[in-house]
Amino acid sequence: MHNLDYIVIFIFSLLIILAGLSFRNSGSDMKSYFAAGGAVPWSISGLSLFMSFFSAGTFVVWGSIAYEYGLVAIIIQLSMAAAGFLVGGIIAPKWRKTGVLTVAEYIRLRLGKKVQQFYTYLILLLSLAYTGAFLYPVAKIVNVSTGFSINACILLLGLLILIYTAVGGLWAVIITDVLQFVILTVAVLIVVPLAIQSAGGLSNFVDQAPDTFFSLTNGEYTAGFIIAFVVYNTIFIGGNWAYVQRYTSVKSPQSARKVGYLFGGLYLISPIIWMLPPMLYRIINPELSGLENEGAYLLICKAVLPVGMLGLMLGGMIFATASSVNTTLNLSAAVLTNDIYKLLRPNADNRQIMKVARLSTILFGLGTIGVALLVPAAGGIVEVVLSVGAVTGCSLYGPPIWALFSKRHTGRSILACTLLALGINVIFKFVTPYTIGLKLSRAEEMLAGAIIPFALLAAYELWARMQGKTSPEAERFAARIPDEATAGETEASGRQNTYGLKVLAIMLGLVGLLIISLGAIASEERLLVILMGTVLIGLSLWMHPMVSLPKIIHHDKK
Repeated sequence: MHNLDYIVIFIFSLLIILAGLSFRNSGSDMKSYFAAGGAVPWSISGLSLFMSFFSAGTFVVWGSIAYEYGLVAIIIQLSMAAAGFLVGGIIAPKWRKTGVLTVAEYIRLRLGKKVQQFYTYLILLLSLAYTGAFLYPVAKIVNVSTGFSINACILLLGLLILIYTAVGGLWAVIITDVLQFVILTVAVLIVVPLAIQSAGGLSNFVDQAPDTFFSLTNGEYTAGFIIAFVVYNTIFIGGNWAYVQRYTSVKSPQSARKVGYLFGGLYLISPIIWMLPPMLYRIINPELSGLENEGAYLLICKAVLPVGMLGLMLGGMIFATASSVNTTLNLSAAVLTNDIYKLLRPNADNRQIMKVARLSTILFGLGTIGVALLVPAAGGIVEVVLSVGAVTGCSLYGPPIWALFSKRHTGRSILACTLLALGINVIFKFVTPYTIGLKLSRAEEMLAGAIIPFALLAAYELWARMQGKTSPEAERFAARIPDEATAGETEASGRQNTYGLKVLAIMLGLVGLLIISLGAIASEERLLVILMGTVLIGLSLWMHPMVSLPKIIHHDKK
């Protein structure tokens, strides 16, 4: 990389951290810190959900699959669009109607304290695995681009993400997510035409591609895997505790529905644009193999982007991929504070609670760094993300979603279905391959993970219906859903929304100026780069034309 790229990475990182730290006094209580005031605009929340999910593996996990297998990486991601529409139509509004701050709170109120304790500790443990698995791709991107050691990258990036997440709460997470979405969209629109040109044009790309490169299914990614992946993602997007925050932090069930629909709509378009660069790189350099595939996305960017723009793309990738980490950090701190500490210390004042909230974020962040350091020993990021998801995803997130709609399931029945499903999937993953030689393929593993918990849940539902049984817990929960579950935007949350949009507008304008500056000194593709920078400045002016940076940064002093 050129020295200018390092300078751009530094400037971009500084802007992101500044944006996050500007919310240092927006989290004055748990609702503002963990739910952003409870009335985030649905468009902002939807973009944040997209980035939190999208960034976790796009550059490394799906980039690796796109490089090795081709079109099937796009098909797999289109399944996420179907999942988003299902979540928006059915699940997201139901979560908003509960009026809870966290899923753990819902489980305690609907299924009982003992069930909540089991889920809370297990989810927190698995969240460590997920955030560690998500931090690793961020470090991998920097490792491939700079040559710095992977462990040094994990430590440095983990600490940077930890700082602004602990300080700014959910608003810091959401605004930096949206900023990254816009910037990365601009950057990839520069990468795609340059990558096509480098590959000799689309016709040469098609001619030189491997025989099965444009097959709808390929290798272990069969039709059965894709069908199971739709089911899995519907449950994961609809029930993952971190993502549920995006539905509970908007002002109404209708807004929650729009969050899911926006997510689905973006996934109808984005996979085609985002997966082209690593697919094209297969023609440019077909020599990668094994874990080297995980670096395909960055290698194509290094090959085609003009000086300076690689630094911006890399900075965007770093913090976009990091959005999955900061989302889960915020959620885990919410659970530790609201559902563990607050129950143990019910008389704690707001100052004590907020100290615990930030301390929880820091401790969980340090644990995440430790797990990320272990990812290479587990077989690489693709193996970790897909295997952990297949074994635990539907078994953990499916039963609470089922309880949202069921009047018959009790705390005991939900817990029993969860434990049985987890036990069966763990046996198939870790026991049968070494005892009787039965090893499930990727598709079979994903299908088993999706089907088993729902078969158990449906079996109990049918039995209870035949017995005429209903759950008294469900009746009590239905009677306590608060009126504010569908309340509109309050004055305080309205001010917070306005402030968040001002910060976003300023940061977009500053990045637009940075891109135009890079275009002015570029030796090639100058017009394209300047055009994209101009678009960002126009977007900034359209959002808020009369905002001064000092006023925003020192907002908390008023």
